[in-house]
Formats: sequence, structure tokens, C-alpha cells
Amino acid sequence: MPRDAHRTPATSTVPAEPSLPYRSAFADVVAEHLDAVYRYLVYLTGDRAAAEDLAAETFERAFRSWRRFDPRRGAPRTWLCRIARSAAVDWFRAEARRHRREETYTRDEALLEESVFAEGLSPELESALRRLTPAEREVVALRVLLELDGPSAARVLGISGTACSTRLSRALKRLEEEMTHVRD
Repeated sequence: MPRDAHRTPATSTVPAEPSLPYRSAFADVVAEHLDAVYRYLVYLTGDRAAAEDLAAETFERAFRSWRRFDPRRGAPRTWLCRIARSAAVDWFRAEARRHRREETYTRDEALLEESVFAEGLSPELESALRRLTPAEREVVALRVLLELDGPSAARVLGISGTACSTRLSRALKRLEEEMTHVRD
């Protein structure tokens, strides 16, 4: 019996480090979707600093699970938004616990005056966006800002396509009403 007969072939070993194409493909996805994911998180949280942290966490989680990403099940942007939403939900829960521990909740008026949604929006539109519920802001961010189609946005939100369309319709109607009051 030859000396190497009991060894497994080299092709059956798993490399300790991800291969270059693996890294390259992920880097391309990051380059293409980083800004969109960040903007989504800004809309979701209303806090640029938290959005930066959550974007970093999103892409860290995405990198760890990149091998499991299946493009047949959805586009990279949809997959990343789903991860971002999960990170944001975790963040919201942690924030709620922190607020309960402190037993205080105050919001600095100066932060509310700062533009957090997008450069170039009128103060009236920013104010109207702030008055939407977080769920309404989220669906507007996904459908309008990120231009996801209805089924993709519904998958990110974990709701049916009909519920997603209804939520968007109500959010846009509220925005229109808010902006009509401003013009009067």
C-alpha cells in the first residue's frame, strides 16, 4: 500500500481563508449597495451615527454569511436590506432596554432640527417624514429611496405584498396631507 493512500485528496479540504473570487464578489456587492443600505438605515433610525454603526454591522453579518447567499432567492440589495432591518430591530430593542434602565427619555431639540433624511429636502418635507410612523418611513425608504419593487420590499419587511402596498399607500397619503397643510 502506498504511503499516501490513506490521505484524503487535497480538493476535499476547506481553505482557512476565503478565496480571492469570494472576497472580490463580496467587495463588488459592498461597493454597489453600501450607500443604499446606509440611507435605508438613516430613514429607519432617524440617526446618522446609529445608521453608520448599523451599516458596519450589516456588512459584517453579510460577510460572515456570504457563502450562504443564494442569488436565486433574491437580489443582493434585498438580502442586505433584510440583514440591515434585523440589525436595526436589534438596535431598537437595545435602545428600549437602555431607556427603561435610565427611566428617562428626552430628545434633544437640536437633533430634531438637523437634517437626517437627505440633503436637499425642504424642512417641511423632513418634518412630514418625521411625523410618519417608523413602519411608514421604512416602507417609503424601501420603495421610494431604494427603489425596491413591491415583492422585494415585502420580503425585507417580512410582510405580504398586499400589506406592503397598503402601508406604502397610507404613508404616501399621510405625506401628501402633511404637505398640503404646509402649502395652505
